[in-house]
Amino acid sequence: MSDSLRQEFDPEVFLTSAGVGKSILECRKNKEIFAQGDLADSVFYIHRGRIKLTVVSGQGKEAVVAILQPKQFFGEGCLNGQTRRIATTTALEDCVVTSIARATLLAELRREPKLSELFIAYLLHRSNRIEQDLIDQLFNSSEKRLARLLVLLADFDKDDHQRHVIAEISQETLAEMIGTTRSRVSFFMNKFRKLGLISYDKNIEVHHSLLDAVLHDGPQIARDDFLNGT
Repeated sequence: MSDSLRQEFDPEVFLTSAGVGKSILECRKNKEIFAQGDLADSVFYIHRGRIKLTVVSGQGKEAVVAILQPKQFFGEGCLNGQTRRIATTTALEDCVVTSIARATLLAELRREPKLSELFIAYLLHRSNRIEQDLIDQLFNSSEKRLARLLVLLADFDKDDHQRHVIAEISQETLAEMIGTTRSRVSFFMNKFRKLGLISYDKNIEVHHSLLDAVLHDGPQIARDDFLNGT
């Protein structure tokens, strides 16, 4: 088929539809999608819900290393020679994801510039986020690390002054992600609530004032760069 007759490629349609080498998975809350040590032969794209990444050390200690949101990928290490999974992924809530075979995604990345641009942008965003997380661990107190994590999980957009809800995430998970104890997280959460920065009962409601506090008290990061993860 000539280029003029070929339908314009839409990366979002490709990533959210079933087809050759692709399948749509509906994952119930707490379902394990893949486990550390499993064969790495596919990449996943999140349509709906949040995915938790955990790693277990050789001594059996488990740590939560990331919470992934819709429109993010996971399992992409298989594209770079990773043959076994280095983390376990679990649905934090009911999720819908696309599983894309390694060969299928590689072929489309070579063929479709729009998909390549989207994927490269995601990888750069992820790399910058990891770099910021490292800086956060090295230079900030556990209180500031918790405040930053809550803001990131709340997923504020630019010029967004609404309150955002983080649904059903435990204080134990928050403690693992920032490298402190549950009791310290509980202490800081109560402090944030008294200051009017958050509200919480079963879910955590993050107020825009917490974002302002993070940007004012944390490292000198431009507002747009923080929200974009750059």
